[in-house]
Amino acid sequence: MLAYLIRRLIAVVIMVLVVLLATFTVFFMLPKWAGQDIAVLFAGKSSGAEQLAGIRIKLGLDDPLLVQFWDFVKGIPMGRDYANGADVTHCPAPCFGYSFRTEAPVWETLKDALPVTAALAAGACVLWLVAGVATGVLSALKRGTIWDRSAMITALAGVSLPVFFTGMIAMGLFVHTLGWVHIEDTLTTEDPINVWFETLILPWIVLAFLNAAMYARLTRATMLEVLGEDYIRTARAKGLGEAVVIRRHALRSAMTPILTVFGLDLGVLMGGAVLTESTFNLPGLGLEAVKAISTKDLPVILGVTLCASLAIALANLVVDLLYAVIDPRVRLG
Repeated sequence: MLAYLIRRLIAVVIMVLVVLLATFTVFFMLPKWAGQDIAVLFAGKSSGAEQLAGIRIKLGLDDPLLVQFWDFVKGIPMGRDYANGADVTHCPAPCFGYSFRTEAPVWETLKDALPVTAALAAGACVLWLVAGVATGVLSALKRGTIWDRSAMITALAGVSLPVFFTGMIAMGLFVHTLGWVHIEDTLTTEDPINVWFETLILPWIVLAFLNAAMYARLTRATMLEVLGEDYIRTARAKGLGEAVVIRRHALRSAMTPILTVFGLDLGVLMGGAVLTESTFNLPGLGLEAVKAISTKDLPVILGVTLCASLAIALANLVVDLLYAVIDPRVRLG
């Protein structure tokens, strides 16, 4: 098991480095190749030639790509100095550079937005996993009944409706019409728990509804396939109770494809739920990414992309470890 974990960790590190190199090249080299000066994005079009030349030296924009990439990667764990002669600015670790828009350290922006995205992802994923799997199992066990048909019709509606449409309907009904929920524009760690809960409960439900629909359909299809296997008939023939057969044998085998999708969904969500956060104006990574894209704030875009890739890699690592727990053949292979 330890060797398996080490192999997976090495693969995660390599993948993150490859993603980082690709995104760094796209965000910092393509504008240069297209004839656009990154120093102008940082200082503004009204800056003089001497000021722009100083910015290029300080940010290292004239260095070769590999040198710039190495300085950026090294600055994440060790910090970095941006220097132009006597003008030195120290970026403490973890250093992701400075925002072109606010000139604040990118890590400060990510650090403020990450708890909101993490709270949104944690609450929503628990709701959609429990609701989706439970609905799918019941639909498989009650195949062809009114419950099965109603659940699948609801699931089809959930998969078809975009989050911004469902979110706007939910806000119009529960926030503005009924007044049951109040959503704060800003969330800080000093806020009491009930403020976070009241602000996030509606995004949790909306996001969980959309994802639970897909999980219900996937669980139903997988359970129907597993229930037809020979070992399920053998377990029933041995006299095991139906609850034991479903829980210990059928559901355990059906969880493998569900875990695969869950790992991807959770990783993507941790990287920033762009549509959900934009719809509910939640100050998370997704909303920061939208602002950064609209203002061409390349360091913030790069920081959010790195967070997203790292979240997806770690989520898949956890899923791989759960594979080994559920199916010993993965661990021994």
